[in-house]
Amino acid sequence: MSFSNALPASSPSGTASDGREGATSLPAGPSPAERARRLMRACDRAALATAQRTADGPADVDSPADAAGWPYPSLVLVALDQDGSPLLLLSTLADHTRNLLADDRVGLLFDGTAGLERPLTGARLSVLGRATRSDDPAHRARYLRRHPDAALYAGFADFAIYRVSVERAHLVAGFGRIHWLSAAELDFPGAAPALAAAEADLIGRLNAEGYGSRLAPSANGAADGWSVTGVDPEGCDLRRGGYVARVDFEQRIQDPESAKLALHLLAGPQDGSGPTGDATSGIATAGETEGPDGPRHQGR
Repeated sequence: MSFSNALPASSPSGTASDGREGATSLPAGPSPAERARRLMRACDRAALATAQRTADGPADVDSPADAAGWPYPSLVLVALDQDGSPLLLLSTLADHTRNLLADDRVGLLFDGTAGLERPLTGARLSVLGRATRSDDPAHRARYLRRHPDAALYAGFADFAIYRVSVERAHLVAGFGRIHWLSAAELDFPGAAPALAAAEADLIGRLNAEGYGSRLAPSANGAADGWSVTGVDPEGCDLRRGGYVARVDFEQRIQDPESAKLALHLLAGPQDGSGPTGDATSGIATAGETEGPDGPRHQGR
């Protein structure tokens, strides 16, 4: 079992496996597909690309006729379903939502280069897929656990969850490490119905036992205020305020009992003094680098 950075990137003084300074800290062992999935699960935001829709009429100033078909990029918050499919909470008042309702083809850029002195040495993943509205309560619940502040507006009539069915992806894991991956090659985990059904209860029990902070030691060996927000076949999501972190499992799990055992082996003792076994690496969080006094925020 291993820890994974929320944005898998080294500090500016990090060194890649080939000796280049500042390159991504993704380990050499994982396959391109595993690297891609880890990056997707670690990120809590992405750039969304849609095709600007055709103007609805002469009075439609929001979509001028000469803009039709142009790529339209925007920033979105993202969560992932149990099976790895991206979940978005979008408003029909937004251009990007109107665009994908007219043409469901979308692109998502997951950026793992935060904190790098030379960003182009870091990992990033472009995902191509089709976005469709989902009224599945499980999708909504999973998104809101990942982004609790979204509960303030998620109930508005114009907001809904959209699930992206991934068809292919393009991984750049650093200079010269470039891979096109089909949906089959990405090897997303299949359904784990027992884990999905028990996820909310499992999260409650893990948080009652302080697993969030035990799984996310800071540079000084203790970090309070972390909560578990998701458990899927490949790992566990954590949050502390505006920061997120990710803990990856070495092997996929299918049921809550296996998840609890895996997390127990990864977690430090209840006094928060650090993880057990050989899992001694701290977790850098999204938008953070590690400083002498613990995580240092660099993002929002």
